[in-house]
This record gives sequence, C-alpha cells and structure tokens, in this order.
Amino acid sequence: MAAVRLCQTRGLFATIARKGDEDAGAILIKQNLMGAGFRVLTQVRSIEGKLGWMAGTGREPVEEAAADAYIARQIDRDWDIWVVEIEDREGRNPFEEPASPF
Repeated sequence: MAAVRLCQTRGLFATIARKGDEDAGAILIKQNLMGAGFRVLTQVRSIEGKLGWMAGTGREPVEEAAADAYIARQIDRDWDIWVVEIEDREGRNPFEEPASPF
C-alpha cells in the first residue's frame, strides 16, 4: 500500500494488481500508457548493488496481452512478486523520483 500512496502523492492512479510476499517480494510495475500501450518494469540491481528499473517488455509499448504474458512468466519463476499497475500517459516511474521530505 505504500507504493499506491506514493503514486497518489505524485498524482498517479495505482493499484496492487497482485500481492506477493510481505517481506521479500520483488515489484513489477505494469504501466498503462492510456491508449498508447503497456510497459512492464522490473527491479534490477547494478553490479554495485544499486536498485534500478528495466523495461522487461522492451523499449516500445506492447499490447496488454503481451504485458500480462510477461508478468505471468515472471510469477511462474517467483511466486513472491508484487505487481503494481500504474495509469500514466507519460509512463513515469514514481519509484525513480526522489521522495519528498514533506
């Protein structure tokens, strides 16, 4: 729910599409680009251990069925995954932006 609240503070509609493990679940972000397609972002770590995001479905938006198929494959590999769906025509990732101190 913290992820949903963070999105709301940034003016984005978000919902938890799938609940994962409370303590250890990774997050997938399903971006609904509002008519321009979908993108799925997955958490990755750099060699230095820094958290980042990668477009698992590629650079270009895909149809919703392709996004859902990617998510299903990831869940088959890891049942702990959370899926947060965000509606944003601009495709912003609120988890990349610094948190406001207020």
